[in-house]
Amino acid sequence: MKKYAVPSLLLMIVLVAFPQISETIYTPSLPDIAAALGVSNSSVQFTLSIYFIGFALGVFCWGWLSDLIGRRPAMLGGLIVYGIGSLMCFYSESIQLLLIGRFVQAFGAATGSIITQTMLRESVSGDRRHAMFAQISAVIAFTPAVGPLIGGWIDQALGFRWVFLALVLMSVLLFIYAFLKLPETTNVSLRSKVAILPVVKKMLAMPRVMVFGVLIGGINGVLFSYYAEAPFIFIEHFNLSPGVYGFLGIIVALASVVGAMISKRLLTVYTPEKIIRLGCLVMTSGALLLTLGSSLSMLPNLLQIICMLTAMFVLLIGAGIALPNCLSLALVHFQDVIGTAGAIFSLGYYLLVSLTTWGMGALHSGSLLVMPLYFLIISGVMWLLGKRFISEE
Repeated sequence: MKKYAVPSLLLMIVLVAFPQISETIYTPSLPDIAAALGVSNSSVQFTLSIYFIGFALGVFCWGWLSDLIGRRPAMLGGLIVYGIGSLMCFYSESIQLLLIGRFVQAFGAATGSIITQTMLRESVSGDRRHAMFAQISAVIAFTPAVGPLIGGWIDQALGFRWVFLALVLMSVLLFIYAFLKLPETTNVSLRSKVAILPVVKKMLAMPRVMVFGVLIGGINGVLFSYYAEAPFIFIEHFNLSPGVYGFLGIIVALASVVGAMISKRLLTVYTPEKIIRLGCLVMTSGALLLTLGSSLSMLPNLLQIICMLTAMFVLLIGAGIALPNCLSLALVHFQDVIGTAGAIFSLGYYLLVSLTTWGMGALHSGSLLVMPLYFLIISGVMWLLGKRFISEE
């Protein structure tokens, strides 16, 4: 099958990274936003859940649309919508308007995730694809931590509205970069309408695919639930500044990068399925350590922070080990309809991410133990599902 030029790895990394930066860049500002808009901490946490609802619908829309009009037009259209949503967030004067802005922003940002993954799945195969997904997953894991680092210092220096203004500027730069450098990667003559229902039925008939969706949704749900809850733990409970909190995110995110590197190395010895099961087990162990560390209230604050961050480090190493292999294997039986299949699959797991982050916000009580116990339950379920359904084919 003839393909047009594949975009550079650098361009794919940039396009897959900006949705994650957009998701977390304002999390150090959550306490300030709650105070400025006169709402509760739980209410402002829902701006993260609404982001993933918009993101889920966006990946479905842009993935399906890219099969009709091509990857490049869909990517550019999504970047325009993303810029509009970022501008709405900047001008929001109420929690309702902020929620709408976040929805629109996420709907547009979704193009960076779904279309980049589609380009990779249709261009590369076999072990090379597993290895490239490990590289992309390392970036996806690390970029959410770049957001709090940037956002924390912007908020501390200029206020939270300037964080959203930075996203407006980023949308303009991304559009220019993609417009100049992003090629079309599909054969125009092969574009056609793909029936959605048969693809859905095929997915539902394959429990393995459904479990991959649960694992990917669970891993990302845990990651972004951490970014939703952590500002209130470290800024409000432990009295750290937004800037210092941003640096903590870098430390935690390094774990996901290490996990992705370990995953890539393990591919020379083990099957991707075995690596996935190992990753889920490491996640569960990390969640158990996090529960223990969060209960050590008798320790000085600094020691307890170190204990909690060490446990999160273990948990996210497990996530980094499992995630790239889940992404790589999930849709191997859907290559002929990869754009539409990716859209449907991503819709499902991002709705699960939204549900998971919503659950974190609903459970928010100010207790340090809520988040660790929540993660322990999610990780344990993932480990059991992986053990039961993810076997070598």
